Amino acid sequence: MKDIQSSNGFMGGLTPSATLAITAAAKALKAQGVDVCSLSAGEPDFDTPEIIKQSAIKALLEGKTGYTPASGLMELKEAVAKKFVNENNVKTTPGQIIIAPGAKFSVFSAIAALCGPGDEVILPAPFWLSYEEMVKAAGAKCVIIQTKAENNYELDPAELEAAVTENTRLLVLTTPSNPTGAVYRKETLESIADIAVAKNFMVLSDEIYEKLVYDDDKPHVSIGSLNDEINDLTITVNGLSKAYAMTGWRLGYLSAPLWLAKKIGAFQSHTTSNPTTFAQYAAITALEEADAEVEKMRQAFSVRRDLIYSLISAIPGVTCVRPQGAFYLLCDISSFGLTSNEFCSRLLEEKKVAAIPCEAFAAPGKIRLSYACSEDNINEAVSRLKSFCESL
Repeated sequence: MKDIQSSNGFMGGLTPSATLAITAAAKALKAQGVDVCSLSAGEPDFDTPEIIKQSAIKALLEGKTGYTPASGLMELKEAVAKKFVNENNVKTTPGQIIIAPGAKFSVFSAIAALCGPGDEVILPAPFWLSYEEMVKAAGAKCVIIQTKAENNYELDPAELEAAVTENTRLLVLTTPSNPTGAVYRKETLESIADIAVAKNFMVLSDEIYEKLVYDDDKPHVSIGSLNDEINDLTITVNGLSKAYAMTGWRLGYLSAPLWLAKKIGAFQSHTTSNPTTFAQYAAITALEEADAEVEKMRQAFSVRRDLIYSLISAIPGVTCVRPQGAFYLLCDISSFGLTSNEFCSRLLEEKKVAAIPCEAFAAPGKIRLSYACSEDNINEAVSRLKSFCESL
């Protein structure tokens, strides 16, 4: 008789998320009463703005609890299309919009609908660890291009062009970046767009952190806005989690060329059905009425960015690039002779500080610190981190 436990489904060999594992370990220690300083979670410490919560409550009280179309409520798709056109200069229509239960699922459904065995997906590293697992789940091959700190972790267009083959189906681009905090310059995006058009491959632009940028000389630019040719090859992904402090609401969205949007919509119809109905009504309010609340949070993150960067930069043996967006700081700790997994494990055990090891981000010797937390937490956590580094 065969051992059923040794069976492995097509998606059964994926590696659990290291970020969620570290965050869960830190929360478990806190629940035991341990004084843990967490710099691990990719989650704002702000509550969802009241205007958004009230909108969801109103929808519930009005009985808006039934199914919507699998690809999302038409009113929300119209609001998202309007946002893309007015804020990002990305030409799209409601028919090209797919609303999903989280931007993570938007990314996965796009990869799953587009890529399969024999296809190659280019991932500039360091990258958010889930991208690689999603590509593997689709049966496609990852082609990893290492970016450099001295180039602000931007993908080198010459290296991109050299990596493209006849099997290249997709490039995954993230700006602002998790885990580096880098915001791509427009001229770099223009060069990447020219290569994609010339070589005829798609670009998935993950822009979930687009509203969290902090420097006037590094504004967010959507690659799909550059011209019609690249827009026809671009999947633009965004969501409500980060900028609107709506992580638990699980609402993401994307715009794709109509032929691909139809495939993604069909895939979603057989996997999740529609995102939560009353949350979609709240999302309309978020997109149309919560700009002032988002700006308050962005300003707070900007202050925290400057604080954590100044503190970390003063620790001997730790180097980092000043982030321009998102709420992460990528630190090189290779001088201490530990892997990032060893470093983070000992840091949590000895100093009760939670940080993310970046082996799974294709960034060995580096750790990710999140400043989506209070200034007091940042000061205390970095003080403990400094003490830990001195002990090494």
